[in-house]
Order: sequence, then structure tokens, then C-alpha cells
Amino acid sequence: MTSILKADTIQDTDGNNIINENSNTITIGASGDTTNIIGTLQNNGAAVGGLSVADQWRLTASITSDGSNAFITSNLERVDTAGQGYIAGSLMSESSGVFTFPSTGIYNVTSNMVFQCTDHADTAMDNDIYITINNSSYTHVARTQMGQQGDSSANTGCVASTLVDVTDTANVKVKFAYSSVNNNNVIQGGTTENRTFFTFIRLGDT
Repeated sequence: MTSILKADTIQDTDGNNIINENSNTITIGASGDTTNIIGTLQNNGAAVGGLSVADQWRLTASITSDGSNAFITSNLERVDTAGQGYIAGSLMSESSGVFTFPSTGIYNVTSNMVFQCTDHADTAMDNDIYITINNSSYTHVARTQMGQQGDSSANTGCVASTLVDVTDTANVKVKFAYSSVNNNNVIQGGTTENRTFFTFIRLGDT
């Protein structure tokens, strides 16, 4: 048997309004009240009042540049060293270097790359972010560049970042690339610490 309770106002034993409905607007509590939510408050399935996606991936093995622009397509893992974490349940997925978002929204996407310059010559290396909105053609949307005078042992890094408007999780995706003016420069990776790594944080609705 199904029961239906119909009321515009619900009050406590002192006659104070707890819940009030007026012109399709529901008001919970009154000014000065404390409202305690047990569980997760959602808006169309997305958590309200907190980040629903916070995820981080890293390059696990170093790459030696051949002097051209190239995408990072392999040796990628979600960070898993003791003390590292993410918001479980809403995570990025990755295939051949292409990252898919778990839900629509505005995301802050950051690429951190650490380079080792091995040539005895002046050089420059680029850290690039690409976006597709049709799951096909990619647009270059962010680049940072580091320059280094000849030093066979110099390490340096740079950060590229962009906001991504994910209106459709099947079509809006990102991938990352690097380039080097000289051969044999190294994009550093590692399995126990973040050297070259990528961060995805959902900021809010699209």
C-alpha cells in the first residue's frame, strides 16, 4: 500500500517551519538554523558542495625525444604510491593516451612535465595539451616551453593548464604531447613518484 502525505508546510513541536513550499520553491529551515545533511546531497546525480572528480595520472617510464612533436600514448598509470589518493567512484579513464571524462562539467586539466636535457647544445622543449570535441580531430589549446643552454645533466620542468568544457563525455577528450628542438632529450617518468603527471579536477557544472 502506498501512502501520500500532502502539505505545504511542516513545523516542529514549537510551531517553527521546518519545510515550506511556495510557488515550486522548497525552503528547508529558517534563518539561523543549522541544517545537517546525512549522506550525499546531489543535483541531478552530481554531488553538491564538494568536488565530484579529482584524479591524477603519471608517466611511469621516461621517453627519449627524437626532436619532433609526439603524443604520450603509453606507460600511464593512476597514482598509487602510499599517501596518494583520488576521489573514488568518479574517475578518468585512459586508452592509448586519450583521457575520457566520467561526467560532464568544467574541468581544470593540468600537465606537469619534467625534462632532462642531454644534448650539449641550446635546446627548448614544449609541454602541450590537446582537446577534441568530436572524438576525432584535436585542437592544440595549451603550451608551455622551457629553454636550456647546453648542459648534459640539467633537469627542468614546466606546467601547462587549461579549463575544459565537457559537454559530452563521448566526444570531449584530452591528450598530452611534448616536443624537443634537439634529439635525445628525456621526458622523465617514474612508478613511485610524480615526475611527469596529469591532474583532472571537476570544478562545477557546464
